[in-house]
Amino acid sequence: MKTVMGIINLQEDNSLIRELTDRRVVESLPFAGRYRLIDFALSSMVNSGIQNVGIMLPDKPRSVLDHLRSGKDWDLARRHDGLFYLPAPHDEESRRRGDLKNFYYNLDFFEHSSQKYVLLAGGSFVYNINFNELLRFHQNTNADITMVYYTAAQEAAGRSTVIETAENGLVEDIAEKPAIYDGSKVSMNVFLMEKRIFVEMIRYSYEHGGQDLLLDGIIRRADEYNIYAYEHDGYVTHVDSTASYYKANMDILEPSVWEELFMGENSIYTKVKDEVPVQYKDTAVVKNSLIANGCIIRGEVENSILFRGVTIEKGVKVKNSIIMQKCDVQENSLLENVICDKNVVITKEKWLKGAQNYPLIVAKNVVI
Repeated sequence: MKTVMGIINLQEDNSLIRELTDRRVVESLPFAGRYRLIDFALSSMVNSGIQNVGIMLPDKPRSVLDHLRSGKDWDLARRHDGLFYLPAPHDEESRRRGDLKNFYYNLDFFEHSSQKYVLLAGGSFVYNINFNELLRFHQNTNADITMVYYTAAQEAAGRSTVIETAENGLVEDIAEKPAIYDGSKVSMNVFLMEKRIFVEMIRYSYEHGGQDLLLDGIIRRADEYNIYAYEHDGYVTHVDSTASYYKANMDILEPSVWEELFMGENSIYTKVKDEVPVQYKDTAVVKNSLIANGCIIRGEVENSILFRGVTIEKGVKVKNSIIMQKCDVQENSLLENVICDKNVVITKEKWLKGAQNYPLIVAKNVVI
């Protein structure tokens, strides 16, 4: 995969998850106790042997820059190639919306790279993929573009790209839908193509008034390309709303999902933070939960995820909840179906309960 350059596009819609993305992009959301969503796409690229990765930065990139830094934790702090940040153009330079302008203003980076292929991915999907098989499929089919998809096992709301394919994988139709149904073939926003096709697509689409790379560069010009689809049959979920973020974290508590994502041949890497082990006191009761280092547990935790440095005091009951870094839940409080953002303090004897499919969200740095 040294002939492949990776591009992770962080220009994604966050309108359905604004409660958690006021100060961060979707891709930098904390996930599964110690990770961020972008870790899955980036780690899959690194595990596949890709050594040159460009990050298409959003308008507010601080959370991404703080997490990725030099790329050392992903072995991308290199003298040649490595991790590159591709900034968005200033608003006064272009009033056009969409991600296409960002690609256009960074064309020189793509053109001057030494790799033959470009692997373009979003950063809000959770998966663990070896892209070497995708490259072989792309070469064997002689495709112009190969897109990765999964087959939906149930209905779900949310804007998605749905495809129809022939038996040999040739894409016959691509459309954006407001919902998906059981059996739908859903794009994972992963595309592999030669660099020359990628550059031509960006230049033509932008200079002809396009705004969105997927819509204007691929869907509207689908008849001009030989497009094939490659199926990923492992676990995959798209975090594009508060409900999907909550469900994805709850899925991690299933042993089969955890083992597939984190215990397989390819690891998921993240920013390293050294913390002391979890302290389980005499009064602690923990069932089916994921507890990160640095936590102190004196109460009851069931079917929940606790990030680093969380304190659960005596008499507290936490159930079906996500508690992010450095939160403090004080004595005799109850949290059920709740997402607490970073540095939240729940004072004594407070009861918070959300709906089973739509949790209550406590914003960052709030004291209740």
